[in-house]
Amino acid sequence: MNRPNQLQRAFINRFQGGFPLTERPYLRVAAMLGTDEATLISSVRGLLADGYLSRFGPLFDIERLGGRFTLAALSAPEADFERVAGMVNALPEVAHNYRRDHALNMWFVLAASSEGALGEAAARIRSLTGLEVYQFPKLKEFHLGFWLRLGNDGDVALRRIDRTPPRGAAGIDALDQAIVAATQAGLPLEPKPYAAVAESVGCDTPTVLRSLYRMLNSGSVRRIGAVPNHYRLGLRGNGMSVWDIDDDDADSIGERIGRLDFVSHCYLRPRHRPLWPYNLFAMVHGRDRAEVEAQVEVIRDLAGDCCQRHAVLHSTAVLKKTGLRLAA
Repeated sequence: MNRPNQLQRAFINRFQGGFPLTERPYLRVAAMLGTDEATLISSVRGLLADGYLSRFGPLFDIERLGGRFTLAALSAPEADFERVAGMVNALPEVAHNYRRDHALNMWFVLAASSEGALGEAAARIRSLTGLEVYQFPKLKEFHLGFWLRLGNDGDVALRRIDRTPPRGAAGIDALDQAIVAATQAGLPLEPKPYAAVAESVGCDTPTVLRSLYRMLNSGSVRRIGAVPNHYRLGLRGNGMSVWDIDDDDADSIGERIGRLDFVSHCYLRPRHRPLWPYNLFAMVHGRDRAEVEAQVEVIRDLAGDCCQRHAVLHSTAVLKKTGLRLAA
């Protein structure tokens, strides 16, 4: 399997967000990158087929769309791990799912249209697997966002990005919901992708463009662009670092951790004592485990005496990665 070529690297580096809202977006991007529309579309298709992109299109904020999501985990017996993973992955409410090296060895994200539907999904997993499902909903977000930078030599680096505060009111109508359903798996790879979306939902292209622009302004769409598969591109050391921080200090420590360049996600989440004493979660990315462990030590020094204990749950397998989606 070929590594991304120069055009594909340039596309990833420049368009992890900011993909144009115009009738012929690939044509505009192709001109920026010094190629033609057909070659660009073929290149994006190749990145998806080779697994270098997890998806391409709008990334939605489920909560601002009115839905709910939570991080969840369970402890699957090793002898039954594959069967349990298959049952969990089969649920449409399950987005990302990872195997991690801990007693809680399966970690996944549940997304649904309401709190009740989220609870039903967790209950369904308990019923199917016979295993307890521990939920870790976000109590506070300190940071979310990163941008991969690919070098000509195949090197890959993580660059921190800060989210732009929403400029408009959240809330979507029935047509917006239909556009979300039509694009959450990705944008069509054809010269007029928004026209194809418009045809599928029964409206015209300007209406689709206005809807997506409005959702971008409100934060319901985080960004429109490429979603790189950081594992496939070389960041194979990925650890979910978890921290038992004194409650009175959790906010201030979380803010400081969230400002570190190598942290892509940082959240305050509930504990589940005695099994799980940790309340602060920070995702750390590196080329290998050694780099991740060195970065975790930076966090350990930052937390100081406010930290009672910590652990690093390394990702050992990607079980599912489709992105957060809501039912049509």
